[in-house]
Amino acid sequence: MGVPEHSYNPVTPAIVAELCGIVGEQYVIYNEPERMIDYAHDEVAGEEHAHMPEVVVKPASAEEIAQIMHLANLRLIPVTPRGAGSGLSCGAVPVYGGILLSLERMNRILEIDRENMVAVVEPGVITNDINEAIKEYGLFYAGYPMSVELCFIGGNVAENAGGGRAIKYGVTGRYVLGLEVVLPTGEIIQLGGKRVKDVTGYDLIHLLVGSEGTLGIFTKIILRLLPLPTERVVLLIPFADVPSAIAAVPRIMTLGHMIPSAVEFMDRLSVQTAYEHLGERLPHPDIGAMLLIEVDGYSKEQVEAEYNAVVDLCLELGALDVYVGNTPTTERRMWRPRQEMAEAFKAICPVQSLEDIVVPLAQIPELMPELERLSQKYDVLIPCYGHAGDGNLHATVVKKPETPMEEWQEKLPAILEDLYIVVGRLGGTISGEHGIGSKRSRYLQLVMDPTVIELQRRIKRVFDPNNILNPGKIFPHLNH
Repeated sequence: MGVPEHSYNPVTPAIVAELCGIVGEQYVIYNEPERMIDYAHDEVAGEEHAHMPEVVVKPASAEEIAQIMHLANLRLIPVTPRGAGSGLSCGAVPVYGGILLSLERMNRILEIDRENMVAVVEPGVITNDINEAIKEYGLFYAGYPMSVELCFIGGNVAENAGGGRAIKYGVTGRYVLGLEVVLPTGEIIQLGGKRVKDVTGYDLIHLLVGSEGTLGIFTKIILRLLPLPTERVVLLIPFADVPSAIAAVPRIMTLGHMIPSAVEFMDRLSVQTAYEHLGERLPHPDIGAMLLIEVDGYSKEQVEAEYNAVVDLCLELGALDVYVGNTPTTERRMWRPRQEMAEAFKAICPVQSLEDIVVPLAQIPELMPELERLSQKYDVLIPCYGHAGDGNLHATVVKKPETPMEEWQEKLPAILEDLYIVVGRLGGTISGEHGIGSKRSRYLQLVMDPTVIELQRRIKRVFDPNNILNPGKIFPHLNH
């Protein structure tokens, strides 16, 4: 496919000089390993996943990016686009070196259009800053990833990021109305706009959303906004076991006639580890699983009626207790164990593989004993927590502190393969919001038909005939 990945050309001083001419010398990093190391990895732990770029370039406009892509095509040099580097799939890691194209300078909110309820932003805007800027207008951006205070909106769009509130509001792609994109071949195109409906031609916007920086580089994003909910309540609900907790989730929506803004699930190992990490007492001594449910709306009466319905249903279905958080302080306290969960397991051992498998909601109880089986088979910890409302769970494989690194590195691929086979058998897949990147590419064939994989490779060829934009991502052995 295009240029074989082993045939890329190196970045020479002459090419660096051309890049300096495009963006300015102060926005090019070359031959400075101590400054470049931060661009060699994302949030995936492990030196084996890191790769140094040959040069880091920080453009400030679509026109500069277009010039860089023209140069890269001419010289056959790989280009890896990067946002905040907060990803969990090695999607922004320059696995073939080349040019690391950082979008950190393109960080402006260009327009807040209150009448059309849209915001126009550059890709380097921190996602949380969008909501900070628009709340005074009574609006909010609902594509809410859990790393909202760290990630860039461009990375969210590239991964079609989800998060805790996807059950009610959906994932990032639901809110992308338009894009300005630099194609791998250097053309600048405009897709969509401020209009909500558009079936004129193929839906290229939502082909690019979630394409992990392999089909184009976003330089402008038009986001749909919603009215800001004025009321919110958080419920912390412990159950004696996983089946009881999971059984409550669809009943809340079908019998309660409502969709909560968030339904987070945590197994006992996750709950116990997070509360111990925070130095807090467990909500209930007999806890086997826990739900964290958030209800929001536009009137106090509506939210009160909905959360009371949730409370009644959960108690009828065997909840051990219900704790209500209806002030900002109690809401933050109830969310904190869930938000700190990954850090809690890092405190046990920083060596881990954070996964985001997806299974149909009703299959979660079948998944849990499989995780326990794999945990015992491979002598690892596999806590499970995540977004119960949409079946997207973070089954995190954690190395026990006493396990030698050599043993861990040898058995992790087998653990992940076994895990993904189980997930596929249950009707699920290997990623719901983190993406495939280079971390999971070898496992794609476990859950995706070869014909579908080849079809996507053909799409990649159309967009990127020289295979220079973010190579080594998503597809295994792309050129073989």
